[in-house]
Amino acid sequence: MRINKNWRRAFIGILTGAVLSACSGSDDQTETDESEANSAVEAVTSEEAASSETSNEEETAVVQPEEPELLVYEGDLELPVKGATGYASVRMDLKATADAGSEMLSALEAGTAFEVVEEVGDWWYVQTETESGWVQHLYCFINLPDVIPSIIYDNTNTYASKFVSSGKAIPGITGVALYDGKAYNMRLGKVSDIVPVLYSMSKKIYLAQKAALAEGNSLVIYEGYRPFSVQKMTVDALTNLAAADPEVMAGINTYPWDTNWFIATNVSNHQMGYAIDVTLAKITEQQEIVIGDYAATAITGYTEYTMPTTIHELSMASATFTGPVKSSSPTAWLQATLADTMNEAAILLQRYSTEAGLTPLASEWWHFNDLDARYSTEGNSSKGEYFLDATMSEAPEAAE
Repeated sequence: MRINKNWRRAFIGILTGAVLSACSGSDDQTETDESEANSAVEAVTSEEAASSETSNEEETAVVQPEEPELLVYEGDLELPVKGATGYASVRMDLKATADAGSEMLSALEAGTAFEVVEEVGDWWYVQTETESGWVQHLYCFINLPDVIPSIIYDNTNTYASKFVSSGKAIPGITGVALYDGKAYNMRLGKVSDIVPVLYSMSKKIYLAQKAALAEGNSLVIYEGYRPFSVQKMTVDALTNLAAADPEVMAGINTYPWDTNWFIATNVSNHQMGYAIDVTLAKITEQQEIVIGDYAATAITGYTEYTMPTTIHELSMASATFTGPVKSSSPTAWLQATLADTMNEAAILLQRYSTEAGLTPLASEWWHFNDLDARYSTEGNSSKGEYFLDATMSEAPEAAE
């Protein structure tokens, strides 16, 4: 553009010089030459003006920035843990560096929420509401919706409990919101269920979800961590109902079963963080969503499969096997006989879960444990003496 403009300026200079030279000629000739020169100058000036206008339009045109290419996270989870909400499952030391022998900055009380800022080996650098430092993630919960958003979450115990026994409502429990477990999640941009489990277990849950997605299905998780006070309240209410109703009593206390198989009377694996209550759904609609710098999947339409019973039916009608199986063994269930009520959908859910490394519970078709997580935290496991009702999640950004 500058070359053209300079050429036009030179040409106008030449014409102007010719006009000045013509002034020394005759009056008639000068008039004619001057008129022709002026016409030429006007023509070139008009052309330059038009060109300049076009050039200005080109130079001032708004250039739309290209949409950044979304990343597909490749790791042990659907999204990186960076920016996810974690929780201290037990009282933990907050360290100055990622080293067990480093200076202790303070102690995080069990149930403390934090944002995971960075992961290095067995350690997370975390930010609580008031301080930051390093913690061993072995003893930490992770909020599942932050790292596996494709799973369908429906923690009914936070708004209308489905607990029944022999099909009968449990007074004070059935249909009741048993605890707060939803919060606005900045990472997801919506109010979401809070579904904590031990971090190591979350990776197995993701393996099960990937297997389900590959066949057009999705896990539907009803509960992970459950506060002990809620557990105890349910036990007491069920015990009172059974004492007054022989049918309910028979459903939970007919040999070889007893009440403890259907609702643990002491601290359970839900409080320790290595259990989920889960069912299965057929996907009818899904879409790609954006979470931070990453693409993710959202299930927007689904139909839950018909299972042997409704979820949280606390009686032997929900049994996975014909009798109790040692729940502390990762392999004993392999020799157990499936209950006659176990249908194809329940068996499919069991396949997804067990191939991912989880273990089924003999008395509840919906319940799966991560025994590796149990044994790795044994001796320092959560007692469930707290509620988890806050998130500190942020959108995950790609590493620079």
